[in-house]
Amino acid sequence: MFNTPHQKHSKNMYQNRSTRTREEANQMNMEAPSSDDQESNQRRRKRTYRRHTQQQIDEMDTFFKQCPNPNDAQRRELSLRTGLDPTQIKFWFQNRRTSLKVQTDRDENELLKIENEKLRDELDRYKGAISTTCKVCGSSSNAGEMSHEEQQLRLENALLRKELERFVGETPTDSRANITSSNNSTHVASHSTDFGVAGGNNGASHRMVGEGLSVGGSSVQIKGLNEKQKIVELAVVGMDELTKLARTYGPPLWIPTNYVTEILNGEEYMKYFPRGNGPNTCGLRLEGSKESVVVMINAPDLVDILMDVNQWSNMFCGIVSRAATLEVLSTGVGGNYDGALQVMTAEFQVPSPHVPTRQNHFVRYCKLHPDGIWVVADVSLHLLNAASASSSSSSTASRTNRRPSGCLIETLPNGLTKVTWIENVEVDDQVVQNIYKPLVNSGLAFGAKRWVATLHRQSDRLFFRTATNVPREHHVRLTPEGKKSILNLAERLVASFSTSIGSSTTHAWTKVPGNGPEVVMVMTKRYIDESSIDKPVSVVLSAATSFWLPVPPRRVFDFLRDQNTRKHWDILSAGGIVHELAHISNGRDSGNYVSLFRITSENSEQSDVVVLQENCTDVTGSYVVYAPVQIPTMHEILNGGDSSRLTLLPSGFAIFPDGCITNGGPIMNVGSGGSLVTVAFQIIVDSIPHARLALGSITTVNTLIKNTVERIRTAVMPNGI
Repeated sequence: MFNTPHQKHSKNMYQNRSTRTREEANQMNMEAPSSDDQESNQRRRKRTYRRHTQQQIDEMDTFFKQCPNPNDAQRRELSLRTGLDPTQIKFWFQNRRTSLKVQTDRDENELLKIENEKLRDELDRYKGAISTTCKVCGSSSNAGEMSHEEQQLRLENALLRKELERFVGETPTDSRANITSSNNSTHVASHSTDFGVAGGNNGASHRMVGEGLSVGGSSVQIKGLNEKQKIVELAVVGMDELTKLARTYGPPLWIPTNYVTEILNGEEYMKYFPRGNGPNTCGLRLEGSKESVVVMINAPDLVDILMDVNQWSNMFCGIVSRAATLEVLSTGVGGNYDGALQVMTAEFQVPSPHVPTRQNHFVRYCKLHPDGIWVVADVSLHLLNAASASSSSSSTASRTNRRPSGCLIETLPNGLTKVTWIENVEVDDQVVQNIYKPLVNSGLAFGAKRWVATLHRQSDRLFFRTATNVPREHHVRLTPEGKKSILNLAERLVASFSTSIGSSTTHAWTKVPGNGPEVVMVMTKRYIDESSIDKPVSVVLSAATSFWLPVPPRRVFDFLRDQNTRKHWDILSAGGIVHELAHISNGRDSGNYVSLFRITSENSEQSDVVVLQENCTDVTGSYVVYAPVQIPTMHEILNGGDSSRLTLLPSGFAIFPDGCITNGGPIMNVGSGGSLVTVAFQIIVDSIPHARLALGSITTVNTLIKNTVERIRTAVMPNGI
């Protein structure tokens, strides 16, 4: 039909045109949407170009924070407020919840990735440590591949191991070493209640009445290398605990008070140190306190005092009634006490026969830290010697354990020293008399505040004693050497008085039968007159009692120390005139001084006698201590003579706050509250050392004490002078 070329060409053109027409139609059919698609596209375009306003978004976002999944009624309410369709609101909330969940999941994934990376790094570090450890001996097989942290840990472990070996294997060469005790042996340290003082006791050939120490009863027995190693381990753990306690401030571990002292929270303490120095002992109360003070003494000198049992007990003679070093495990390195370790025993007291003492066996460890801070830590050894501790209990000593206690000593840029003191003990205080319980519970009796107050007062005393100036307010010739000699004698006077009126286990106090509120206690002692050539031995009767006054302690102290009011309580001064011959300050407080006075009266039988008196006070207590001295002997001392050969019989008063609670807190200021006063007299009653004490002597001293108490009560009460 299409045989000609022209026809064939026309046919091809027609076919090509038809093909293009069909392709174009198909393309148009594909591009042209259906009616449904057109409607959908129109809605899509409307959503694209009809965005929510910022006001609508803020309204819905505010509602979303309160209710992320609203119901129909809430959506209709939002629709009216925003002008949006409820369906739009529904989808907005749905999208908002979805986006928030996605964001939360993304953040959690990021945190998990970071944690995973940390775990991978830690795992790699452990694998590296394992790969560098010899499986046979456990030592490093390739130290060059160890991390710096791992090398430091291994170095510290090696140093600790060497220190432990040195502690255990060292043979002490110090003169304080190898002082052991047993049930039947007697050993001398710093204080004594025996008037028979033998020569050669720790280098002191002559001691004052009440100085030396008889350590009776069971004590710590160190048996073999294993026992020493346990003591060293206790000391190291205790040192770490004490350091952490001192460098932790405020709640919850330390409870601040309205005074400087912080009180230890017992429950938090057991959480911080669950394994510490043994578990809580059943029936004992935890008593912990912390306080800081700045003192005028350099750190090395203070460390020397704390590590020498004689200097330590003399400085804190009002607290330490007797003490001894039982064994020195290490004397320290580098020419100082860094690393020194010694086993000690001590008895802590309140100067009154009515307050039981607290006796402890402990290890004292001294360490110089890399930051230049000295730490002296005491750790009780009751866990190592439980049977021994129980057998040594006495009716005059409270059952007590000394948990890590001691002090941090830091040198300040101005040349002063900051001391942070911690007392942490377990004690059975049920045997304390009711009149003294508030004082003991307040922390003024055995807490850190009393140690710090005593340290502050004694450091002032050391500073004033070394001062070269000589006071001008005196009527006798006083040289710098004489000043030093009389201050040394007064120091021994107070130490003897403080350690002789407490309820130490070496004191055989006996209650004097009688009526009245005051319970008078008496005991007899031997007295050796060291100043005499033939050193005669006599019998001395000591008598003491404690009583309460509703008068602030400072007022009582000022009354007793004043020479003008002495006639109101001192029988020997009644009707006479008291002349102050010398007045030597030994502290920044005006109440801290040593005085020398003479009493003149028509009936005076002691015209050849002067009275040496020391007055000292701090925020926890005060003392007025005096003793008669023969005038020729005092002339020697004023000219710089040796006062260590002179033996005196001190009498006097110890004044403490009553510790009662006022205005919601315990009394911590000696200017408020009531007072607890202990008065004590010592008199020679017989020149025959083994003679029986006459009943008349007891009656005489009992009457003397009761009359003195009544005179004081009458004078200081509001209706008195």
